[in-house]
Parts: sequence; C-alpha cells; structure tokens
Amino acid sequence: MRIIVHIGVPFCGAGQLQAALDTHREKLLRKGVLFSKSAGRKNHSKLYMAVSDPDRPDPLRLARGYATAAAQDRLRRGLAEDILAEAHRNAEADVMLFSAPQLATLPTRSALERLRALLLPVSDDITILAHVEDQARVLLRHYAEALQEGRRVGLTQEMSLAQAGNWGPQALTTWRDDFPADPALGAQCPEVQAVPHWLDYATLVARWHEVFGPQKVVLRPYDPARFSPDQIDTEVGAILGVKGIGERDPAAGTAVAEKGRRKKAPPVEPTAKEEALPPSAPTLTRWRQINLLLERLSGTGRVIPRTLWRNCLSGAAIQGTPVEAGTLSVVSKLFDKDNTALRKGHPALTASCFKPSRKETDWAEVEPGFGFRATQYVAAVVASIEEATAEAKAAGKTPLDEPAKQVAQGGPVSAAALAPTAIAEGLFSDRARENFHHLKGGRFAPHNRIGNLDETAVAPDYAPIIPRAGLAGNSTGKVIIGCMKNEAPYILEWVAYHRQIGVDHFLIYTNDCSDGTDEILDRLQEMGIVEHRSNNDWKGNSPQQHALNKAMREPVVVNADWLIHIDVDEYINIRIGNGTLNDFFAQVPAATNVAMTWRMFGYSGVTQFEDELVIKQFSQAAPKYCPKPHTNWGFKTMTRNDGVYSKLSCHRPNKIIPEAAPRVQWVNGSGKKMSPGYHEKGWRSDLETIGYDMLQLNHYALRSAESFLIKRQRGRALHVDRSIGLNYWIRMDWSTNQDVTIMRNIPRVEAERAQLLQDSKLRQLHNTGLAWHQAKAAELHGIPEYEELYQQALVTKLTDLERVAFALALDMES
Repeated sequence: MRIIVHIGVPFCGAGQLQAALDTHREKLLRKGVLFSKSAGRKNHSKLYMAVSDPDRPDPLRLARGYATAAAQDRLRRGLAEDILAEAHRNAEADVMLFSAPQLATLPTRSALERLRALLLPVSDDITILAHVEDQARVLLRHYAEALQEGRRVGLTQEMSLAQAGNWGPQALTTWRDDFPADPALGAQCPEVQAVPHWLDYATLVARWHEVFGPQKVVLRPYDPARFSPDQIDTEVGAILGVKGIGERDPAAGTAVAEKGRRKKAPPVEPTAKEEALPPSAPTLTRWRQINLLLERLSGTGRVIPRTLWRNCLSGAAIQGTPVEAGTLSVVSKLFDKDNTALRKGHPALTASCFKPSRKETDWAEVEPGFGFRATQYVAAVVASIEEATAEAKAAGKTPLDEPAKQVAQGGPVSAAALAPTAIAEGLFSDRARENFHHLKGGRFAPHNRIGNLDETAVAPDYAPIIPRAGLAGNSTGKVIIGCMKNEAPYILEWVAYHRQIGVDHFLIYTNDCSDGTDEILDRLQEMGIVEHRSNNDWKGNSPQQHALNKAMREPVVVNADWLIHIDVDEYINIRIGNGTLNDFFAQVPAATNVAMTWRMFGYSGVTQFEDELVIKQFSQAAPKYCPKPHTNWGFKTMTRNDGVYSKLSCHRPNKIIPEAAPRVQWVNGSGKKMSPGYHEKGWRSDLETIGYDMLQLNHYALRSAESFLIKRQRGRALHVDRSIGLNYWIRMDWSTNQDVTIMRNIPRVEAERAQLLQDSKLRQLHNTGLAWHQAKAAELHGIPEYEELYQQALVTKLTDLERVAFALALDMES
C-alpha cells in the first residue's frame, strides 16, 4: 500500500476535492483507493494537529483542546493506532489517501518529520500532492480569511517582502522569531498574523523533498473551472489514476431518472469559504479596524468569545467591489521565475495556472465607506463581552488561563468539569478518557450558550384547535408518514399532538407487531384519522426505507402539500405563535424544506412505564449546543411536495430533479437559510446551520427506564442488526438540561386524546396495549440479563461532557 497526502495548498479547492472524495468513497475503495476515515470524514486536520510543533500550539489545537504537549501526544498516539488499524482492515487497497490543506502551512522540518513518522508504520512509499495557483490570487483569499480570524495588519507586509525578493526563507524566519511560542497568543499566532510562507512554492517543494525524498512532491494546477461540480470528478480521477469516478455505479445503486435516462452524479458541495463571493474591499478594511479594537480589549483582560468576535465582523460587511488580484502584481512577478522552473519539474502544471491577473495600481487599503467607525460596532457588543468576562472571573479563570475554551466555547467551563466523576472513570476506556480531557477546551464541548429562548420558563398553555375536516380539491394537506412496531401505548398521544399542531393526515406502516399496534391503527383508520398499511413483507436492510418507497405511490402522499417522515418517539415542537405548523410556515413562506433538528430527551428519572403523556413526563434534555456525537444534531425534514425530489428517505428527500433544483430553499428551525450543500445530501446540522429557536424535533428515544428495556428487546426499525444495550442508554440519556417548551401543548393534547378515547373500541384496544407493555416490563425484570441492564442504566449518571467523550470513543472503537 502506498500513501498520498494532499496538503492543499490552502484556498486552492481542497473543500471541493474532499467533498468529491467523500461522495465517491465506496466506489474509490472498490477501485483500490482508501480515502481515510480515521483522520476525519473529509478534512484530515487531525494529521496537522498531531504533528505541529508541541511548544507552538496552532489555531486548531487551541480551538479543539490539544494545546498542551501532553494532549497533543495523546492525539498523535491514538491517531497512529487508528490509521494503522484502518489500513489493516482495508489491506486490499493499493492507495491510502489523506487530505488536509493545513499541512502545507507547517513551518518546521521537525513537524514534517513527525508526519512521516506517523505514516511510516503503514508505508514508506509516501507521495505529497499539492494544488497551486498564481500566488497573488491565493494571497487575497488567505487575507480575507485571516481577517475573519483576527488579523490586524494589512497587506503592506506582504507587499514589502515581495519587493525585497526573499519571500519563503524570510517568512519562515518571521514565523519562528516574531511569534514566540506562547499558548496564550490565540489569534496572534503566525498562521493568522504573519506572511504566508507556503506561497513560495519552490521553497515549499524543497522543504518537503528534504523529508520525504526527491521527486516525492507532485504539483497540480488549481483551476476553479476544473473544480466545479461538473468537472471535479475528472480531477479526482486524474489524481488517483482511476477512471469512471463520476459515472453510474451499479454496485452503489446510483439513481436513474424516471424516464430511464441516467442522472448526473450529484454536485459536490464546496466549503462555505470557497463557495462564497469575495468580500468587498471596504469590508476588509472594516474587519481589520475592528480587529485592532477587539485585540486591545482582549489585552485588558476581557474575554471575547470567538463566535461573538466573528459575528461583530460579519455585521460590518457591506457590498462593493472586491480587491483585484492585479493590485498585487508585485507578488506575481516575484514568483514568476520559480513558477516557470516548477512547470518543468511538474508536467501537470500549465502556463494559465500561474498567469497573473491584469496589472492594476499597487494595493492600498480603501476607505471603509459610509462614515464607518469601528468603535460603533465594537460598542454594540461590549455588554456581551463584559458578560463573558464576568462569567470567566466567577469561575476563577482569566483570559490567559485557557485560551482554547474562550475561542471555542465563549468562556471557560466550570471547575466541576475538570475531572471525570467516579462513575465515568469506571466506564471510560483510555480513548474516552483522552476525549474527555481534550473536549474540555474544544469547540465540541457541550453548553447552553446559544439561542434566545428561555427553555426553563413555563409559558401560558396553548388553547385546543379544531383539526381541519376538509381541504381544497384533492389536497391531503400536511401528511406524516410513519413506521411503527409495538408502540401501542404511545400512538394516541402522538396522533393527538400532531393533529393539534396542524397535521392533516397520517400514513402509518407497521411490521411484526405483537402488542396491538396494528389493531389500534386499523381502528383509527376506520374512524378516518389515519391510513394504516402492513409492512410485514419488507425487504432489504431497513423496514423504514421499504415502507417509504411504497408510500410514494399512495394517493395520500401524491396529493400532499407537505410530507413529514417522523417516528412515534419524535414530536415537532413549534415554539412560536400558537404552536402550529401554520405559525411556523408564516415565518418562512418561501421554504421548500425544513430541517427539524433533534433535541435528545433522556429518561428524566422516570423508572416505571406509566399511562401518562410523554411530553408531560420527560423534560430533561441534551444541552442546546451539543454537536457530538454526530447523531445529536441529526434532523428530519418537512418537505414541500412540489416535485423537486423523487425519493423520500428516513431523514430527508433525495434524488433531486435537476431542472427543479433552482426552486429549493432549505431552512433550519430558526427559519434561517441553510447552505446549498444540503439541497443534495446531509442529515445533520452543523456549527453553521444549527438553529431551533422556532422549531425543534423533540426526540424521546428512551422514555422511561422500563420502556427502554422493552425497546431493547424489540430491536430497531432502521438498523435491525444493531443491538440496544447500555451503550445506547449512555448515548441517549441526556437528563441534565431542562426544556419545558413543549408542555404548553398538554391541555390541547389531553383534550384531543380524550375525544379519541370516547370511541369504546379504541379505548379497549389502547388499554390492551398498555397491559401488554406492563406485562412485558414485568417479564423482562425477571430475566437476569435485562434486570442487570436496567439496574446498570439507573446508576449510570454522567455529565454532558462525559457522555460526549464516551460516545465519541464508541464511534471510533466500533
């Protein structure tokens, strides 16, 4: 097995390339190319953090809790084990591929040597790959990003160095000498403030050749057109020497359009940074001036959360003409001779790759425009800065004690979170313990400092509404498609709740039920409340997907205005207006898809199964900010049934119809637009798209402890081959944060449920289902395996941070 390490360079298409590699991961493996998962899903920044100089924490190490040498060493050792294990599991592969554009910025030979040592147990045949373009154009993209990270100086330093004619060596010296090793520097690190040494491609190649051997660096041109969605597959194939990457793959079941014609492979989403239009020249000036003021405030001991800093910058952005690369022609001219020489040694490089932009008047910072004063923008966030500073002081921390926490979380964590509890120590593997220690200072540490809603305040009850009895024409309105197995006690509440928020019809599939679920749904169908279909003939790996495929041919689905696929343990919690779907849609009239992000609710101390409303019993949930484990921010989708997609999957619609794509507009639970990448794929919110101020999906995965036992025996609807044991409980028992917002619905749900129960036959079936579950719980208590699991679950109480650490370890160890 040989190794290819794609090192960028930064701002030369790495995001598009990584997304394409991720899209075609399985196909590439069948062609002998292993795109590593052990170092990250797409961007393998763990490699970079693991090998940067221990005494010089880079920005990512600061942000993710690896600032200390000890934490970095734990990361490096764990990563080395994971990479080697991944290579052994895929021994049939010919190539192992890594990609991280941060690697090109490594400034020392020792860092490159650590990278080589990390990879040597897999192979000593290591090729370094980089994409390059005219340095002036890349510099402008770097400068805009550096300003958003806190850069305080303009491009004068780069202009001066270009005129002096000694870029690479001088820039490297500056990184080492002008920025002393200090973990407290934060945004003052050279990656943000200094001249980007890696733009001297000749020096870059020479440095990597010294460590990895002559002819081990391959340069390719970065051409934005070649990295576009319809061309990126060609670049992937050229890099790896394989063909047919973008063609239909029978083994993967690539979609075929309805009329039998082959659909194009889905476009690859670029990263937000590479997708966005360049900021205007006045915007760059504004950002630099704001950075100067914020840095001064930071120097007085004030804590400025990173998110607050960046929000202050984004609020100052204005439209206008961007800086032209031709104003940096002195930079292009400096590297002209070296670039010509590089073309001789790297045949893939072309003249157009390094062709400079049309020469313009030398760069000079423009006026910020419209009477801009940085003090006004900073004054608007002073109150928030003082609040964050007060929190830090109350916790006994200063800005310089734990910079990574300030950067990533908006303030230091409490002292109580500094060490695992005794229960966690008894459960933790070595990897979980390492996760805990680095999460404390990282951006993935859970907290509640997002959103504007007080979720602990009891609000006035919602009044019941009258569900719509008739709809215009053939419309079936808002339709929920669901799948159930042995959910008898929960059906009436769930149906009543969603009727009371404005759902018009339900199409429910069931398979292999023994608790009367089928009979309850049959009676509800007789009453005109739901439509029930048997799914006992399901095939494949997922009963849910089999049902959803069949549902697309049902008239109730074909004629729907909106389609919603959720399970019976999920409740659409609308937190505005009168709590109805129409209240939410009124805020987002142009939306075609709504990502309803999960909020995980634990068992809230409820041990016994009871005939009580789920939304009344369980009020303890995951923290609002909890991006890990990855399932925490999973979402289900409400989809306008307007012919844009031809398939409905568990979390979202799929198989977009190309000509209808321009109509798509995804929004999150705060009503904000989501990035275009979600138009094609994705089922989890991320740091940029999370939002549930107006709507969230309450997910009661456990309910009571006894309900968990019954679920443990039943198995899972989507992944029938996975057991549900203590690990599942630990992942799902989020019981330390109160959220009572859904409880405003209790009176309307109780009224609707009582009305349904007036039907004597339905009431009898409901009571029979309750008795079945009560008997099943008693039976399972008598089985040693289940009773032991029950008792273990009740005593396994973890903090949010411990739960995240444990779950992440399980993800990697599995």
